[in-house]
Amino acid sequence: MELVIMYLVAIAAVGIVGFMLVKKMDIKISLFLIGIVLMYIALLMGKDISFTDFVSSGVTWLDPFKVVGDQFVSTLTSAGFIILILGGYTGYMSHIGANEVTVSVLAKPIAHIKSPYILVPITFLLGNLLSLVIPSASNLAIILMATLYPVLRQAGMSLLSAAAVIATTATIMPTPLGSDNVAIAAELAKTDMFSGLPASDYVFRYHVLVSIPTLLVMALAHYFWQKFMDKRAGSDLTDGDVDLAEVKAVEGSALYRTVYAILPLLPIIMLLIVFAITSTTGAKIDLSVELASILSFVIAIICELIRTRKGKETLAGTESFFKGMGGAMPIVALLVAASVFVVGLKSIGLITELQNAMTGLSGSGMGFVLPLILVGLTALIVLLSGSGTALFFAMVPLMVPLAAAAGINVLAVSIPMGLAGNLLRAVSPVSAVVMIVAGSIKKSPIDIVRRTSVPMIAGVIVMFILSMAIFLPMGA
Repeated sequence: MELVIMYLVAIAAVGIVGFMLVKKMDIKISLFLIGIVLMYIALLMGKDISFTDFVSSGVTWLDPFKVVGDQFVSTLTSAGFIILILGGYTGYMSHIGANEVTVSVLAKPIAHIKSPYILVPITFLLGNLLSLVIPSASNLAIILMATLYPVLRQAGMSLLSAAAVIATTATIMPTPLGSDNVAIAAELAKTDMFSGLPASDYVFRYHVLVSIPTLLVMALAHYFWQKFMDKRAGSDLTDGDVDLAEVKAVEGSALYRTVYAILPLLPIIMLLIVFAITSTTGAKIDLSVELASILSFVIAIICELIRTRKGKETLAGTESFFKGMGGAMPIVALLVAASVFVVGLKSIGLITELQNAMTGLSGSGMGFVLPLILVGLTALIVLLSGSGTALFFAMVPLMVPLAAAAGINVLAVSIPMGLAGNLLRAVSPVSAVVMIVAGSIKKSPIDIVRRTSVPMIAGVIVMFILSMAIFLPMGA
């Protein structure tokens, strides 16, 4: 009877979360509340709260709320702190105009390419590179519609081809600055197999093995699919009126443009250099993501002091760094909320039952079932809600125990699930990036999705096959 009650409660809890995701309601408070309710149900069932090294407050009915506080402390001293630092650095780069300079400098060579279909894969790859600077898919689309779209149209690219490429520019670029990669690396670092794993190693040693080949395949798929769709559309490639956001023109000397184009990428450049040195020489250099970002922030302040020669104004401008940290707080809160929800599920005993079920797959040659189920669930939620990361963040605390129970490497779960969410976002007609691009060219979101679906679905298939081929043989 207790087992039946547990499953009913768990199904109701997961169902509510799924409903909230699909309806695009704020998922953080829901996860907090449901997690707390689940902990109270566990206490009523005579079970203990399943939280690592948990020390009771001494008053049982206060303990679920103490878990929330303890989880905030735990998250803010690990992945949460890194995400806040990254948010601050991104905010400062926007304040000093470095992001606009980077977009301008990298996009300029596009104007010299006159073949519209050669431009399709080049623009796709360039846009993904720019997502390192502007991680928000919708913000990047707004800027590219204003800066790159006119260039693509002038080169002869069709209306829908240009829109589709821009709608898919923020997908799966391997970056240790991505909040999803930071979150999963922090979780992996707690395990014996990946003890102390920094986000840069997670990305440059593992993520890149799948993401780079997948990006190249998608670039080719874009080329052939847009060419096919243009041919099928025939003369129905009218321009119409296009609403373009205003982006300030970037002016300044060649030295200024060069230095400020590098600044947004500086943390990644530092991490890449250190990774190359440590991989080739065996030297021990501990350069974390947060350290690279702080060093880059200091360098950026020095550059601003030299450029403006106004110490008071420059130092006042650093406030944007701390405002940017505040802007990243919702991601940290989502991580904490997801962890509280998982504590609730663990407390009622669901995770133990799932682990027992997964153990049946271990050694049976069916280890790919768990990643396949999670990728399928991701696809369903993303297509219905348009959110590419909410489900991933909610699942981060579950990935390690479920993969271990199934006897497979957790990378075979984390990488395909994370990549699937980011890829399928451009296939959802209700995602922000698709609606922004569709609204700009006065077309239906379905028209955009028709152009993005084949390249993105091809990417999902390729990345899943690569993930299984590379990581399943590694074992748990």
